[in-house]
Amino acid sequence: MNILDDLFVNIGQWWTNLLSDALSLPDGAVTMINGLIGGLILALLGVVMVLILTYMERKVFSRLQDRIGPNRWGPWGIFQAVADAIKMLIKEDIVPDNADRLLFNLAPVLMVIPAVLLYAVLPFGRRMVGSDLNVGALYVVAIGSLTAIAVMTAGWSSNNKYGLLGAFRVIAQLVSYEIPMVLAMASVVLIAGSMSLVKIVESQPIPNAILMPVSFFIYMAAGMAELGRSPFDLLEADSEIVAGYFIEYSGMKFALFFLAEYINMFAIAGVATTLFLSGWNWPILPTWLWFFIKTFAVVFVFIWARGSWPRFRIDHMLNFAWKFLVPLALVNLMVVALVDKLLADAGMWARAGGLLVSNLVIIAVTLGVVAWAARRSRNAKLQAIAGAR
Repeated sequence: MNILDDLFVNIGQWWTNLLSDALSLPDGAVTMINGLIGGLILALLGVVMVLILTYMERKVFSRLQDRIGPNRWGPWGIFQAVADAIKMLIKEDIVPDNADRLLFNLAPVLMVIPAVLLYAVLPFGRRMVGSDLNVGALYVVAIGSLTAIAVMTAGWSSNNKYGLLGAFRVIAQLVSYEIPMVLAMASVVLIAGSMSLVKIVESQPIPNAILMPVSFFIYMAAGMAELGRSPFDLLEADSEIVAGYFIEYSGMKFALFFLAEYINMFAIAGVATTLFLSGWNWPILPTWLWFFIKTFAVVFVFIWARGSWPRFRIDHMLNFAWKFLVPLALVNLMVVALVDKLLADAGMWARAGGLLVSNLVIIAVTLGVVAWAARRSRNAKLQAIAGAR
C-alpha cells in the first residue's frame, strides 16, 4: 500500500532526478520546469474535474427526479460533457457594440484563474501539495475574494443594466457570506495552531466536523453561497434579473464561467475536506484516494442541496447571512477560543470532549432562540390579522 501511497511522489522524484542528474540542468532550471509542469497539471486537473462533476451532477439530479439522465454520448453517457464542450466551441462569439471589449474579454479569464490557483495549496495526499504555505488558510481567503472583481468586471463591461444589476447582487452575496466562512475557518486555525493546510490535516486525529459541527455547518452554507449554487443561486433567477452578470456572454466565454463554477466547487469541497474531514488521513487506502473520496462526498452534498431546496428570496438570503450565520459564527469562535484556552494543558480526549460538548450547547441554544423567534413572529402576525378584523 505504501507503493500506491507514494506513487505520484516517486514519479515526481524520478522526474527531478532525471532533469538534474541525467540532463545536468542547474537547480534553478529544474525548479522552474517543475513549477511550470506542476501548474499545467493543476490546470488539467481542474478541467478533468469539470468533466467529472458535470456528469456526476446530471446523474444525481436524474436520480433525485426519477429520470435516466445522460445516456446517449458514450457508454452510460460519460462523454456528454465532451459533447457540451464541442457545442460551446462552435457557438458564435458575440460582443455587444457598446461594451468595453478589453474588460469584456478579460472577465471570463479572471473568473477561471483564481479557481485554479486554489488547487496550489490543497494537500491531495501525504507529501502531495503544490506549495505548503505557512499562511495557506489566508491564501485561500485572499484568492477566493478575487471572484468579486471578475464578477464586477463582467457585469460592468457588458454595458447592460441587467448584467450590472446581477453583478451588484452577486457582490452583495459574496461579501455577506465571506464573513461567516472566514470565521468558521478561523475556529479551525485556532485549534490547529497553524494556517498551513498540511499542518491542519496533521492536527486532526478526530475530524473537526465531529468536534465542531457548528463551524462545519457554517462553512458548508457559506461555501454554497460563495459558489452561487441553489438555494443561493439568485444570479440565475431569470424572472428577476435575466440570468445575471454574464447575460451578454456566449460561446466559449460563457463556457469559461461554467468552467469556473465547477473548478471552484471542487476547490471549496477540497478545502472543506482539509479543514473539517481530516484531509487525506485515514487507514488502509492510499492517502490521495481518501482525499478524493471525501471531497466527492462533500460535492455530493452540494449537488443534493441544489436538487432539494428552492431558491431563497434575496432579502431572506442576506438576512440569513447577517442575522443568523454571522452572529452564530462569532459566538462559535468565542466559545472555541474559550474552550481551547481552558483545556490547553488537558489531554487530547478531554480537549475533544470539551469542544464537542460546547458545540452541542451552541446548537441547543440556537435552536431554542430560532423557535422563540418563530413563535414571536407568528404571534405578531396573528395579532395583526385580529386587529385588522
